[in-house]
Amino acid sequence: QVQLVESGGALVHPGGSLRLSCVASGFAFSSLAMSWVRQAPGKALEWISDINSVGGRSYYAGSVRGRFTVSRDNAKNTLWLQMDDLKPEDTAVYYCAHVAPCSPRCRSLDEYEIRGQGTQVSVSS
Repeated sequence: QVQLVESGGALVHPGGSLRLSCVASGFAFSSLAMSWVRQAPGKALEWISDINSVGGRSYYAGSVRGRFTVSRDNAKNTLWLQMDDLKPEDTAVYYCAHVAPCSPRCRSLDEYEIRGQGTQVSVSS
């Protein structure tokens, strides 16, 4: 069964940090580039980051560059998103997904062939 399972979301104060995890199973994770995207209530889907299959190249949206870091361990079939200096505007459901052809301009989660169920990140004082 093809599956991505995110975890690590929580409620944090502004300026805090979180590390999201995404564990893959049922497909050749090590062969695929991966994405993190997020969606806040009532807002459009926002692309956050892509990382290539071997983890040597990563790309970030301007809104998170310098604060978020994507990484992966193919031996563990795991993708991470380290989020530092969190801001209230980072509040959203975060999803990991196999990079879609439309990335980084995908408009819907449905455009991602393989994606997780999401994990909630809330940043509030």
